Amino acid sequence: MSFTQSVYHIVFSTKKRIPSINIDKERIVYKILYDLMRKNGAYVYRIGGMPDHVHILVDITSKWSLSEFLKKLKQESSYLISQNGSFVNWNGWEEGYAAFTYSVKEIPTVINYISNQKEHHKKISFRDEYRDWLIEMGVSPDEPYFPK
Repeated sequence: MSFTQSVYHIVFSTKKRIPSINIDKERIVYKILYDLMRKNGAYVYRIGGMPDHVHILVDITSKWSLSEFLKKLKQESSYLISQNGSFVNWNGWEEGYAAFTYSVKEIPTVINYISNQKEHHKKISFRDEYRDWLIEMGVSPDEPYFPK
């Protein structure tokens, strides 16, 4: 019998980082994402974000590679969001994502971080948050992953 535990904190943004997820309708987007991830065997700990990006803490089943999982999630959710009618500025998700693994002990801290995105972004922009996060995770600022 095989066992895997792959807890990822994933962040991706809306196309061109346009703030197209209205805060009063964000739960619709989160529900779409949640349902798709559960349908594909993932355990979702938390989803949150801002009008221009989402954070997801999820444990992905070993039947998926991370890239396949996210490609499917972003394609299917983008289609469903566009069909919903509540998101008139919806243009889809930006290409790419950031994903880091966490241990089970760190889950409560990451859940708290995701839950407090609105407060967090009163103090720091998405761009600066993303840069800080990459540096904290040991990624060199010289890498091409840093936002311009």
